[in-house]
Amino acid sequence: MTDTLFLTSDDVAGLATPAEYVDAVREGYRQHGEGAPAEPRTALYNEDPPGLFTSYAAVLPDTGVMGGYMYAAGFGERDAWFVTPLFDAESGEPLALVDGASMNPFKTGAAGAVGADALARPDASAVAVFGAGAQARGQLRAVATVRDVETVWVYSPTKSSREAFAGEMDRRLDASVAAVSSSAAAVEGADVVITATDSSSPVFDGDLLEPGTHVTAMGQYHPEKRELDDTAVARSTYVIDLRGRLEEDAGAYIHAVESGAVDSDHCHAELGEVVAGAVDGRTGPDEITVFDSGGTGIETTAGAALVYEKAREAGLGQPIDFAPASDALTGRE
Repeated sequence: MTDTLFLTSDDVAGLATPAEYVDAVREGYRQHGEGAPAEPRTALYNEDPPGLFTSYAAVLPDTGVMGGYMYAAGFGERDAWFVTPLFDAESGEPLALVDGASMNPFKTGAAGAVGADALARPDASAVAVFGAGAQARGQLRAVATVRDVETVWVYSPTKSSREAFAGEMDRRLDASVAAVSSSAAAVEGADVVITATDSSSPVFDGDLLEPGTHVTAMGQYHPEKRELDDTAVARSTYVIDLRGRLEEDAGAYIHAVESGAVDSDHCHAELGEVVAGAVDGRTGPDEITVFDSGGTGIETTAGAALVYEKAREAGLGQPIDFAPASDALTGRE
């Protein structure tokens, strides 16, 4: 038997700061850029009852862990459940089983911030946020750790939602955060544009992007759904988290290729390649950049490793027993 630490969502909540998540996730992408394996999500869609069951994984050898996500969303309960197994990358033993719900916006936000740090102008200070939910909250808090954010414009179709989000973030951040009444108003003057929505169609006009803007698009991972229009993709130096997504679920890219707006080789690099220094990111102040973040095992495994170590230090979690296959895989009973 081996002791594996079970961490509830309450155990994980507040264990690490947004900046710590960003550092851990950046290190994870650096390892992937130098060859550590990671695979895109496998998404299984159920019709009756409607739901999504999905998983993805990564190995981070320098961190010493491997793991990923399995989660279900929808189905009869109309809710989502996030399960994160974490293994020792040397012994293969299970280290932890994490209820990953409270961690999710922070590890996902950290991936967006790593992309912004690698691709946005160093002097970027004005941010546009599309969306007013948990993921938008995580993205904004994380990007504020890698750039000196001074102003934030928030747009969501529901006025009460965007105003409540803006008020909360204005109190939390050292920045002026305000809601705006249109997508065009949000994009105008933005140095960084973040899309964190459940929209199936583009949320702003790509012609409105000003030279030098960076875009983090993280709300969609479905071949027929997209937050960015063809113009935004075509005008950009386009970076993705994993190339394997390009023909699978990177909806904005897939649509731009199918429409003829870009060639199939328009993708500039994976984020890990840029972080590791293998491929240049931004090369000039007027360049428009896009980071398409669909969710990978890289940020999930890096985030889980971070909270696992912090939980051990704090004495949190409940040990559970796992039997090694050499003991339990007998076929006798």
